[in-house]
Amino acid sequence: MPAHDVLIIGAGLAGQRAALAAADAGATVAIMSKVHPVRSHSVAAAGGINAAINVADDWRSHAYDTVKGSDFLGDQDAIEVMCSEAPGEVMHLEHIGVTFHRNESGELDLRAFGGASAKRTAYVADITGQAILHVLYEQLMKYSDRVDRYEEWFTTSLVLDDSGACVGVVARDIRTGAMETFSAKNVILASGGAGQCFKPTTNGLICTGDGIAQAYAAGAPLMDMEMIQYHPTCLVENGFLITEGARGEGAHLLNADGERFMEKYAPNKMELASRDVVSRAEQTEINEGRGVGPGGVGIYLDVTVVPRKRTLEALREIVNIGKDFAGVDITREPIMIRPGQHYIMGGVKTDIDGKTPLDGLYAAGEVACVSVHGGNRLGANSLLDTLIFGRRAGEHAAARATDMRMPTATTSVQRDDEKMIASIIDRPREGRRISEIKDELGTVMNRHVAVFREEAGLQQAHEVVRRLKEESKTAYVDDRGTIFNQDVLGAVELGYMLECAEAIVVAAIERKESRGAQFRTDYPERNDDEWLKHIDINRNGDDVPQVSYSEVTFTQWQPEERKY
Repeated sequence: MPAHDVLIIGAGLAGQRAALAAADAGATVAIMSKVHPVRSHSVAAAGGINAAINVADDWRSHAYDTVKGSDFLGDQDAIEVMCSEAPGEVMHLEHIGVTFHRNESGELDLRAFGGASAKRTAYVADITGQAILHVLYEQLMKYSDRVDRYEEWFTTSLVLDDSGACVGVVARDIRTGAMETFSAKNVILASGGAGQCFKPTTNGLICTGDGIAQAYAAGAPLMDMEMIQYHPTCLVENGFLITEGARGEGAHLLNADGERFMEKYAPNKMELASRDVVSRAEQTEINEGRGVGPGGVGIYLDVTVVPRKRTLEALREIVNIGKDFAGVDITREPIMIRPGQHYIMGGVKTDIDGKTPLDGLYAAGEVACVSVHGGNRLGANSLLDTLIFGRRAGEHAAARATDMRMPTATTSVQRDDEKMIASIIDRPREGRRISEIKDELGTVMNRHVAVFREEAGLQQAHEVVRRLKEESKTAYVDDRGTIFNQDVLGAVELGYMLECAEAIVVAAIERKESRGAQFRTDYPERNDDEWLKHIDINRNGDDVPQVSYSEVTFTQWQPEERKY
């Protein structure tokens, strides 16, 4: 049975940063991913990473912008940690080989992003996530004597001991179908978000909420799950992301009347207001009949106001996306966009060192909720979140492992998972297909748990999710083999998505106010007296999410009216 001091599930930025930090601290480390690491969803992050690098800037300003962006639901102790450590982390990346864009003076160039009071987003054109991910993977290759890599292994369950501590995982080798139990003194979940619960989404097909659902099943609480970010600029045709960097470079948003409408909603920040504000503004324009394109479901993003040379230099990937997927040359004509599901602010509840309430279990990145994002994430804070808290989780887990004996994970969970997978393969070819259920789930979540929400729609969404959970138990797969059987893994992932979706909907029903990404048309005002608190979701014996609350941590900034 393989055994490691620190076992990391997920090989995106949070996972790789955790692995490098734990290895530097002397731990025996393994990193496990269901895809090749450089295909992790972190590769899709385009715009940049925030840090108060400029001498005229200050990390406290960055922290205040983040607190304000969170609609005062973010925990300020965690936000202070993230923002104060940001400059050092970005400089570390630069020193190990990330080729951040530089200005004419040779200094790191910084671009403007939404909700920020200064230009503080370091970037590599519009492929920042890809650039950082590849450099970290190069570093992992250098650590081959200290970091074992299990690439294309699919984690199915966490393993707990009799005391409730996490002591390992069960995983399936996708290449052969073999199942194995891995022992570990500490497990770090870095498996990303659950965007595939929605359709359309900017998230890759691998973002199915695996780690969130596995931790939830093991008894770890989830927090802020109702806070789902819709990105303002996604292609109408397919939901593909158009980076916020386009608006950071000066692009305008226009309605059917050619009006730069953000002046009505955020006169000071215009297109660079926070993402929830811009998404609601766009959706309002669409709902009130000022949308563009077939059915009036879009808004124009006009990048032609940006100098063509600058667009080709700093936004080259979205130039290609526009041509390939919309047939539009964005340097010469506007492109149609709309809000689309992009990010989950909630996740597995952790502290500032990535610790969950379960001993031995950590989480970092989008799978986790240390609540640096609260009700709304600022653009370019996600890469920062993954790196800061990935590193901190790796360091803390390595330190915890120092004085521990290696636990032995029971193989009973593996036997249960083997039976579960065998039962999926053996189902008769009747009932619904996995893809049909996933499609209905994404459609209902996008209809009722999106930019605008209200009680009746949320209740309907919950009823549909509950029905789909039952139907998923008999949904069949075509592939009965063992080698690269993505069909059966899709069935397991569907179960994870349904668990995440139910937690999202239950939390959204519970929060009877509008705050950040949660805008209830039946409760349109923010209500600090009753709802300035986190909603926690736990399992109970009835398989229905149980709601509780936890306090928001304040340090320097008290709630105020949020204006841009």
